[in-house]
Amino acid sequence: MKTILYAALSLILFLTSCGISQKSVRQQFNRASMNQYDAVIVPGVPFDGNKWQMTMQIRVHWSNYLFKKGITKNIIYSGGTVYSEYNEAKVMALYAKALGIPEGLIYVDTLAEHSTENVYYSYQVAKAQGFKKIALATDPFQSGSLKSFIKKHELPIDLIPIVFDTLANLDKYEPEIDPSSAQEENFVSIKKRESFFKRWRGTLGKQIIWKSDELPNDKLRKKYRRKNRCID
Repeated sequence: MKTILYAALSLILFLTSCGISQKSVRQQFNRASMNQYDAVIVPGVPFDGNKWQMTMQIRVHWSNYLFKKGITKNIIYSGGTVYSEYNEAKVMALYAKALGIPEGLIYVDTLAEHSTENVYYSYQVAKAQGFKKIALATDPFQSGSLKSFIKKHELPIDLIPIVFDTLANLDKYEPEIDPSSAQEENFVSIKKRESFFKRWRGTLGKQIIWKSDELPNDKLRKKYRRKNRCID
């Protein structure tokens, strides 16, 4: 089983390495590991009610690794009820608790429906808890794709991309959970609620309504006000 998982991780590593230097990923992790974060943000993945898929397994185990290594004190799992009737953040939180992370150190953002929203809404959770030192902990491809969003809005969020050769040596078992508490009644898939174009805009962060004092400069404030994406 470990061989199969390692092969799968190796494939992911190969695909991500096509556009992302694994040397830079390791360097980013090494820099981050010298710190202790108040919280790391972990973006959600759809859950079918039966078994976690590989991406969720990777992200939850990576967050558990960061917690066990003392790199983060708390974890914020992020994701709404988007493609299935199970809330992504709540399911990941259940798995994290089953892996041994104390429930009191696990936080959830249940609003995000797109990757940029994972960052935005989780940052709101972090601020509400008084967390100052924050990082995004996810796979290198997603980490890289969100880097420009974080930089553009000058969010104080570091990046801790998954190091796959480290992850491959972890015991990535699937603990048993009861997902019923994460199940939402009257669920409607985002594919029925939003057009492809609207979902794409969401992926780019263009459905986020910012507060004016959250934006780093007047240029963005003026731009977002014109687009009705900024409130005072």
